[in-house]
Amino acid sequence: MNATEPRRRWWPRSVRARAALAAASAAAVILVGIGWWVHHDVYRQSTQIAEDQAKAQLWSLCDQLLQGVIPDTTSTVPYEVVATGRRGAVAYGGGMADFDPGTHHVMPAPPKAPQVEFITTVRLPANPDYDPSDKLSVSGGTHQVVTSDIWADDLTSAKAAALGVAADADLRVYVLVLPNTAEAITSTTDGLLLRAGLVGLVLIAAAAYFTVRIALRPVEAIRALTASVTASDPRERVTVPATGHEITALAITLNTTLQRLDDAAARQRRFVADAAHELRSPLTTLLASLEVALAYPERTDWPATATTAARQTRRLQALAEDLLLLARLDTRAPAADPETVDLTALASRLAEQHPLAERPLTLTCDSAAPAYAHGNPDEYERLLRNLIDNAARHAAHRIQITVRNQDAWVVLTVHDDGPGVSTEDAERIFERFVRLDDARSRDRGGSGLGLAIARDLAHRHRGTLTLAPRTLGACFELRVPRAPAPDET
Repeated sequence: MNATEPRRRWWPRSVRARAALAAASAAAVILVGIGWWVHHDVYRQSTQIAEDQAKAQLWSLCDQLLQGVIPDTTSTVPYEVVATGRRGAVAYGGGMADFDPGTHHVMPAPPKAPQVEFITTVRLPANPDYDPSDKLSVSGGTHQVVTSDIWADDLTSAKAAALGVAADADLRVYVLVLPNTAEAITSTTDGLLLRAGLVGLVLIAAAAYFTVRIALRPVEAIRALTASVTASDPRERVTVPATGHEITALAITLNTTLQRLDDAAARQRRFVADAAHELRSPLTTLLASLEVALAYPERTDWPATATTAARQTRRLQALAEDLLLLARLDTRAPAADPETVDLTALASRLAEQHPLAERPLTLTCDSAAPAYAHGNPDEYERLLRNLIDNAARHAAHRIQITVRNQDAWVVLTVHDDGPGVSTEDAERIFERFVRLDDARSRDRGGSGLGLAIARDLAHRHRGTLTLAPRTLGACFELRVPRAPAPDET
């Protein structure tokens, strides 16, 4: 069994559940950090409050003793007053009563060198009546106390007698800092934080789950609609949300993709229909001539019939080759290793070898400087031949080819002195099976694919083929990236 299967089994597959789990996990980490900080801060502040409370009790006791008044045994904080030369406590209160300090004092006797207020620790004996639920009850262990000494010089004989101590006795006041108070407050706070944290995690997870669920509703609508789109009918479009967030961009992109598919399907259907129409014409002519010849063999001019059949067969062959070339170009198949082609030499050779039409035409190449470009020599030759063939069909007397180097480009133009092309048809002539003069183009052997193939070949070589504006005739301009000369490489 694959080791990742248990993890996949427990890991939620839903985006909503994953978002909720991620939000809850992040919130848990944050809440744990906040809880840790609150725990320590509450404990520190509670301890500080307990110390402040003990100090306030300490100074209150000292004031009473300096006035010769024995403090009340009722106190919110355990305390004890001891004196030198005295076995029992001078006064005590709070939880100290459980130790019965009247017999002997629990806290250490004051030293011979009295001190002002300070904080120290003392170890208390075990308390037989210890009640853990009583916050004032203490027993055993080491506890923190705040103390202050009262020197014998601060008391008069009368006040010392009122307190029950000798006139030369020093007093020490002990006030216990209750640790249970800080621990109880911190424990209560921890419980509240734990319950609030659990409730908060549940609420955060639920909020994340339903928020993502609401946010993904447009995605579900997009999924349901795109599921109904077929290759033969990609006319469906998704509803673009008006919120302007990322799903809006997704819907717009998807609609753009569907529009491209629809346009491609429409072009494909039109291409198939046009190809069938183009193939039907020579086939009809060929079949008609053969049927007539077979029906009247004694009156048939067989050489003329064979000539017609050969002409239509060549037309079918040329059309089939063009269709195969377009199909190969549409697949965007990677080209073979490019070669360095001299377009000036190629244009000059085609100008010399091209078989001109029945009309007297002059075909010249007015370039001498080499113009190098990367690409396939056969494809460049096919591109230029198509441009020259198109110019030969429409030229009145002259066709001129020019090749020049222009910065990082090689610019080749084929200019004829024919009727030219209107501005509104400047791009339409590059579409497949388009003829501006349909009857004449077909009579002269044109299929309406030459310029479309030429532009596709230009794009294949990272170039452009456009119709340059001219006052007389048509001028096709080819621009391809310039390549260094072979000797420079």
